[in-house]
Amino acid sequence: MADPAPFRPEDIVATLERHHVAYVVIGGFAAVIHGAPYITRDVDITPSAAPDNLTRLSAALRELEARVRAADLPEGLAFDHDAASLARVGVWNLVTAAGDLDISFIPTGTTGYDDLRRDAVAVEIHGTRVRVASLADVVRSKEAAGRPKDRLALPVLRRLLEETLRRR
Repeated sequence: MADPAPFRPEDIVATLERHHVAYVVIGGFAAVIHGAPYITRDVDITPSAAPDNLTRLSAALRELEARVRAADLPEGLAFDHDAASLARVGVWNLVTAAGDLDISFIPTGTTGYDDLRRDAVAVEIHGTRVRVASLADVVRSKEAAGRPKDRLALPVLRRLLEETLRRR
């Protein structure tokens, strides 16, 4: 990959699904799926940390030509990975042939995959069925993170959450 790839989130999730990776979509991409009027340039996921799942994730990352994101290298840094090496790092920020992919095993404000999976919703993205963190969990994580960009997003996300709860 010489130049950064155009963002094709549908290709990222399709590859993860093809490899039977257990994960939940989180972060800004999850917020957009729930109706937030934001633009995001990456897919954030929380995978199950089970060794067999990380083996499948590693295979998917190879297919996606994943590289570690580096500010001064748009094409990223090559890295060798397997289930054990993926598990040793809490957060991976990657560039892939289909755009940026961030992996967080325990997103702020959560206890990880099982916590997020419990209330996740199934949605279809360009013909691929994926699990997306509930809007309440997206809000919970962004509140806990407290980054400036999260604080800016929270009023809209809270309003979306209130509207969603009223419709039930």
